[in-house]
Amino acid sequence: MLSRRTLLTAVAALGLAHPAVAQDYPTRPIKLVVPFGAGTTADIVARVFGEGIARQMGQPVVVENRAGAGGNIGVDMVARDSADGYTILLGTVGTHAINPTLYRKLTTNALKDFAPIGFAGSTPTLLIVSANSPYKTLKDLRNAASAGKRLSFASAGNGTSGHLAGELLKVRLGGDMVHVPYKEGATALNDVIAGQVDFMFYHPVAALPHIRANKLRALGASTARRTSIAPDVPTLQEQGMENFDLMAWMMLYAPAKTPPAVLAKLRAATSKAVMTEGTRAKLVALGLEVPPMDEGQLVQFSKSEIEKWSEIVKLSGAHID
Repeated sequence: MLSRRTLLTAVAALGLAHPAVAQDYPTRPIKLVVPFGAGTTADIVARVFGEGIARQMGQPVVVENRAGAGGNIGVDMVARDSADGYTILLGTVGTHAINPTLYRKLTTNALKDFAPIGFAGSTPTLLIVSANSPYKTLKDLRNAASAGKRLSFASAGNGTSGHLAGELLKVRLGGDMVHVPYKEGATALNDVIAGQVDFMFYHPVAALPHIRANKLRALGASTARRTSIAPDVPTLQEQGMENFDLMAWMMLYAPAKTPPAVLAKLRAATSKAVMTEGTRAKLVALGLEVPPMDEGQLVQFSKSEIEKWSEIVKLSGAHID
């Protein structure tokens, strides 16, 4: 039988285990899971943050792509992994705001199963048409819809932010509009340029080179205020489209049960990484804005985004079993 002193010593050792681990953390490489393929915007952003966090933490950050099921495969993997700070996730508006309503069967909860580490950037989407399109303004598109013209809009796939932005525009403008989903955005963009599809919502960094080459025309931006990467493009709200404020965004997450001290180190490293000139320059080049947010603001932002996109998913009627 253990003596009283031995028992107390054992209990004290157990109580100190987590603080000791947190104090030493990290002692080995950190895995950053991207729930999309290599070369995607999420993948590029993850590698930018990975480099920045690695410099702050003194350990390599290894990016691992786990694509599939709209990002749910990678998300599920991180949720099930050890909550020790050595596996983190780059989540997106898709995985953590749209999918909770779009997918009828999910094994994870975006709010309960993940703890936010830091905001990784946001960007509006631009409402774009071919440079040869008869629609030169949002008013032209509205008039066509009112006149009964059947319009088509492309997206990078069902349930993407571009798809749902198109569905919201369809509701606001009325008329007859058909969604044309593609397997990826580049092909959809090419068909808009060719005039095969009337319009789409797409990221500025991908659309701007074609706009400057006079292959595309931007009719508006999807956020409440203009984007710094395309300041000459008026917002849809400026043009009379009330309460149209949609952005694509990314956020770093850890499993919810990660020790608070470890989360604090990850958050501090992420915050410092964003402030470095090199990291910020790379994010700006991608058309991303990274406003500072503390833990409380990150949680509140996540809740409000889920509520906003839930309404749009329901409006669209889209769902995946």
